[in-house]
Amino acid sequence: MNFHQCLRALWWLCVFGCTQLWAQSVYPSKPVRLIVPFAPGGVSDTSARLIAEQLSRRLGQQVMVDNKAGASGNIGTQAVALAEPDGYTLLLAFDGTMVINPHVFEKVPFDTVNDFAPVGKIGDAVLVLVAHPGVNAKTIKELIALSKTRSDGLFYGTSGSGGTAHVAGELFKQKTGANLTHMAYRGGGQALLDVLGGTIPLGFVAVAGAAQHIKSGRVNALAVTGMQRISSLPQVPTFIESGVPDVDINSWVGLMAPARTPRAVVERLNTELNAVLADPEVREKLKTFGIYAAPGSTHKFGEDIKKDLARYAQIVKAVGIKQD
Repeated sequence: MNFHQCLRALWWLCVFGCTQLWAQSVYPSKPVRLIVPFAPGGVSDTSARLIAEQLSRRLGQQVMVDNKAGASGNIGTQAVALAEPDGYTLLLAFDGTMVINPHVFEKVPFDTVNDFAPVGKIGDAVLVLVAHPGVNAKTIKELIALSKTRSDGLFYGTSGSGGTAHVAGELFKQKTGANLTHMAYRGGGQALLDVLGGTIPLGFVAVAGAAQHIKSGRVNALAVTGMQRISSLPQVPTFIESGVPDVDINSWVGLMAPARTPRAVVERLNTELNAVLADPEVREKLKTFGIYAAPGSTHKFGEDIKKDLARYAQIVKAVGIKQD
């Protein structure tokens, strides 16, 4: 490298370093928009509002939740991918959208790895399979046996076609031979309402919405996904305990920014998010939503996303879920 090349390299290094320091020192200087690619009221939306409120206090600027629902989360997610990479537009990232949709849809309007900068995971969530009390099955084994006695099987509802709950349900069918038929709703809450009303017998839903109805006896909980029982429903076994070891699918939620967002801004957001998640009150509130706080680095979150993309590629292909 000659003298002029060294000088040019030094100049770029100074410019880059100064830009990073400037971004870190002044960010944020205006409100931040957090796009939730789902309708208001769901677990993702509720957790986003909790995190937004806490981040607003720590950042000194309001973090405003903006719901952009549609196309199984693809519309809102694309909006962030196309946003200015300045740290003022963030995404409430959901595993169903980020690591399942790319395999379920023929084409998605974003690239999970290349269009986003991972900020950090908020937490992991489990799903629960619930049944109307009129269903003559109190365990997974009994449910499988009952389904096989019905020529038309048993219907189970989820928050939508191709989502995490749908994948979990189809994986359960594949591994056990249970005679089940999927019914897609516009949200997990609507699916749960139809289970409560007896319109459908089963629902794969988020723990947050179902917990109070499980405790009151309005629905029966047969099993939860995940590796271990959860503290809010300690009496409910896992699918693993129930003899179905492969249904260990967990959902997750996290924060992402557009690709090329200044590294200093991403790291600042990660630091503040982890501080929020370290607050015992926040952790307890998240638990009531069925979400278990999982603070960590931007790098780890990014690596987890890549691993999940590879894992779900195999699962989705195996269960044969496809969307136009």
